[in-house]
Amino acid sequence: MGRLKRFIVQLYVMLRHPSSIRLKLKGIKYDHFCELNKKWIIDSGIKTVIDVGANVGDFAKIIREVLPQARIYSLEPLPDCFEKMKLALRNDKNFFPLNIAAGSKEDTLKFYRSFHSPSSSFLEMEDLHKRAFPQSSEGQSPEPINVNVNTLDKIFSDIQPEKNILLKIDVQGFEAEVINGASGLLSITTIVLIEMSFVKLYKNLPLFHDIYTLMYAQGFKFRGTLAQMLQADTGEVVQIDAIFIKE
Repeated sequence: MGRLKRFIVQLYVMLRHPSSIRLKLKGIKYDHFCELNKKWIIDSGIKTVIDVGANVGDFAKIIREVLPQARIYSLEPLPDCFEKMKLALRNDKNFFPLNIAAGSKEDTLKFYRSFHSPSSSFLEMEDLHKRAFPQSSEGQSPEPINVNVNTLDKIFSDIQPEKNILLKIDVQGFEAEVINGASGLLSITTIVLIEMSFVKLYKNLPLFHDIYTLMYAQGFKFRGTLAQMLQADTGEVVQIDAIFIKE
């Protein structure tokens, strides 16, 4: 019955929004596209998009539909996800995939792969994460891999990305490290979209107020959310995709 209900909902969306068919053929969910297809983003003059924690390139595909002229740099450390991510916009001359992770300093760190790859992290997963997100219930691989890390400031020192910049950060608890290595880049960034948590989903995870404080110190204002993630069994808000705008 659940599968039939989903099919009926998808059919209704396609009939009401014919453009959703074109997006579906590109592997883009219509509701995810609608979250980003906002006039304030389109009118912000974004020239460069930096996607930190790109996984297999879903965000890159969506933001390309929203900002067709922007240069997109997508960073992903997991080798297999990186190979898939490279194909997300394979014929796009303004798409640049980078097989590296961002942090607060140049280093090689242990990275815990989740059996649900978007939940992979430098931090160890807490049981609360497994309960909140059933797709991650199998947890992480017991054998971490070594991942090369560098600061966004260093990664983009030679690239010199064009202003205005939209920076998206989705790194499963490593957000503070990314921010602390990006002071120079943030000085020329207009919009930051960042995943923030209200509960400890990973060990030593910085929570909403920690990231808010860091972003405020960099000259950004919290301007709301694109999406909220709810705990499956209670409906409690555990994460948001937050919007920060340069003052």
